[in-house]
Amino acid sequence: MQFRIDQWRAWAPGLDSTDDWLAWSKAPERLHDSGEQPDVSFLPAMQRRRLSRLARMVFQVAWPLAEGHTALPLVFASRHGETPRNLAILKDLAAKEPLSPTQFSLSVHNAIIGQWSIMRGDTSEMTALAGAEDGLEMAMLEALTFLADGAPAVLLVIGEEAQPEPYAPFIDDVPFPYALALLLTPGDDWSLQLQTAAGERSPWPHPLSLIQSLCTQSTSLQHTWKERQWTWSRKSL
Repeated sequence: MQFRIDQWRAWAPGLDSTDDWLAWSKAPERLHDSGEQPDVSFLPAMQRRRLSRLARMVFQVAWPLAEGHTALPLVFASRHGETPRNLAILKDLAAKEPLSPTQFSLSVHNAIIGQWSIMRGDTSEMTALAGAEDGLEMAMLEALTFLADGAPAVLLVIGEEAQPEPYAPFIDDVPFPYALALLLTPGDDWSLQLQTAAGERSPWPHPLSLIQSLCTQSTSLQHTWKERQWTWSRKSL
């Protein structure tokens, strides 16, 4: 499977620019999250109010990559999705409080791509996925099917929000909130291969490892999850 990463953009608390991510990639560490919000001032205030922080993260990294594209298929991936919204709904249920239809509609896994489609006026095919720790690769497979069907470009966005405290004993794969957007086009700059092999768990979520690779311009990257070993390779620059 071959493709080209035409552009990329990422966000995490305190990391926005390519230079920020390059510095982090040279000495990766867990980031302190004080709850800062990504800058989505390019959206009207009424639209911003309905966005969760995860949605803001997605819009902040993806919007600039979509500029100039009137129709752009999108693949959104998140293992945990809108967990904070879901927990708030569960608390209301436990307290026998009436549920907010708006909160419920915005808590479902495809709510973000629905908001994206409305705000950009783009009715292209869009998919929301919830994968395991190789969710990035699953999203890549989905995106590559769009390219194989003739799409000139596909936008892939993957992100995770900080998880609420009640889930801390059960969720250990989100060291800090992050979002990564990739604008994919046909080409042979990159290749992705799958083999069956056992291996050690990666020290970082794979989207963060990919950002490291993009920043340091390494030519290969491996990610193993259970019996699936993914190898990313790119031509030397």
